[in-house]
Amino acid sequence: MDPRVVAAGDSAWLIELPERIDAEVNARAIELAARVEAARIPGLTDIVVGYRTVMIYADPLADDAGRVPRMLEEMARARPAGGGIAGHLVELPVCYDGAFGPDLPDVAAFARCGVEEVIARHLAREYRVFMVGFVPGFAYMAAVDPSIAAPRRATPRLRVPAGAVATAAGQTGVYPSETPGGWHIIGRTPVKPYDPARAEPFLLRPGDRVRFRRISEGEFHRTSAWSAA
Repeated sequence: MDPRVVAAGDSAWLIELPERIDAEVNARAIELAARVEAARIPGLTDIVVGYRTVMIYADPLADDAGRVPRMLEEMARARPAGGGIAGHLVELPVCYDGAFGPDLPDVAAFARCGVEEVIARHLAREYRVFMVGFVPGFAYMAAVDPSIAAPRRATPRLRVPAGAVATAAGQTGVYPSETPGGWHIIGRTPVKPYDPARAEPFLLRPGDRVRFRRISEGEFHRTSAWSAA
């Protein structure tokens, strides 16, 4: 399907792309978001990239608010820029040992393999950041090796620790803050994905690529950015 622009209330619009989750469609969404941002349309307040969508928010009282849908439709119909938007490659250290990976046995049972093999398969891939959402800094990354792509937990946890590395339904991610969650916790990183005190609060953005690197429990504690690691 061609991109289409639909109203999402009186001051927001959603650009929809083909209904499939893959890197090509997501790259188009990221490119469209960059194009909208570069256009500097008066009154726009936020641009949010999804797996296959771009949500644009505007001030309904802005002088050009009525022209926004037509401008978005023109940009959506335009030929994509060659090469797309190049993301960064980010390496994240992860400790999978002991209490840091409480759900590793469950994922291993799903995959019918040992815990060490689950870890090896998680480490073997480079992941794409498709979108950031749920809580500030939570990056949805794919694609996990299908053999370890266990579904979400039947019962979500009320508290998932900040820095937990988790996986569910073919995706992986890092919880940037303590929050409820239903993904399988398989490790923990000493790195903060989101820190409002940093010049750039968000470590990961849509289009970035991520590789995980295994570290020991000792290295985790030596390098942890979490106050209660």
